[in-house]
Amino acid sequence: MELRQLNYFTKAAELLNFTEAAQALYISQSTLSQQIKQLEDELGIPLFNRIGKRIHLTEAGRLFLPYANQTLQDALSGREMLNDLMNLQTGSIAIGATYGLTQLLVKALQAFTTQYPHVQVHIQYGTTDALLEQLSASKLDMVLSFASSSPLESIAFETLFTSSLSLVVPTNHALARNKSITLKEAVTIPLILPVRSYSIRRFMDESFEKGKLQPDIRMDCNDVHTILEMIKGGNIGTILMKVSTHGYHTLKAIPLEGKNMQRKATIAWPADAYRKKSIEILAGLLKKNAEDIL
Repeated sequence: MELRQLNYFTKAAELLNFTEAAQALYISQSTLSQQIKQLEDELGIPLFNRIGKRIHLTEAGRLFLPYANQTLQDALSGREMLNDLMNLQTGSIAIGATYGLTQLLVKALQAFTTQYPHVQVHIQYGTTDALLEQLSASKLDMVLSFASSSPLESIAFETLFTSSLSLVVPTNHALARNKSITLKEAVTIPLILPVRSYSIRRFMDESFEKGKLQPDIRMDCNDVHTILEMIKGGNIGTILMKVSTHGYHTLKAIPLEGKNMQRKATIAWPADAYRKKSIEILAGLLKKNAEDIL
């Protein structure tokens, strides 16, 4: 059994089409078919049902697939470990982040790229759930987000800091004098909120429902910075994490009262996979800069 054969098998299992899998792997279809047949012969059981031009995983194929994926991941982890011996003169890292933690990530990356200019950095923004899904699929090396309400067993979390959910208004707003505020008081003004796919929005909707509150939501948006720009000059507010307002000096974040109105900013990475040296270094910079962002 060879890694090449496992790679061919997993790609065919993903696409369920030998022609498309061969094209994705830059090999001929005959080579793909031959290698998968050799793998099946070695295992002594078919992995695919072949019906005309269509293929489907057999029961054996479905059971074997996660083991094949894990073997390929283990081999990749070993290769990455060896690459790290090259003093970070090459390689790449893929980072996922939620918009609310942009300032923390940017500050850490400025220091990282200055010190290690030859390491390629790929950044992807999205919702916590979507990013953690990609992390589980090994498409990201690390995710910077607020703690998921349903953490996955395959992912390890490390807390950076705790931030309060806050009503955010312009500094000249009548409510800006408050040191804290209840959710009931916060919904007395019109609001712009993140879209429903964001975990913070889902949490707020649940809180509104529990408190039997009817917020005046004028707009929703999937970009935190657009929301903050929109509320700068009007009698309108938003509800976000306090840390999201870092650098917005004309806005005031008023913490919401209540024991559940705090969330943890976390670094997440695969629980069992090898952690690249470059990722460990970037994580250290994130931890070092976290206090300055609060």
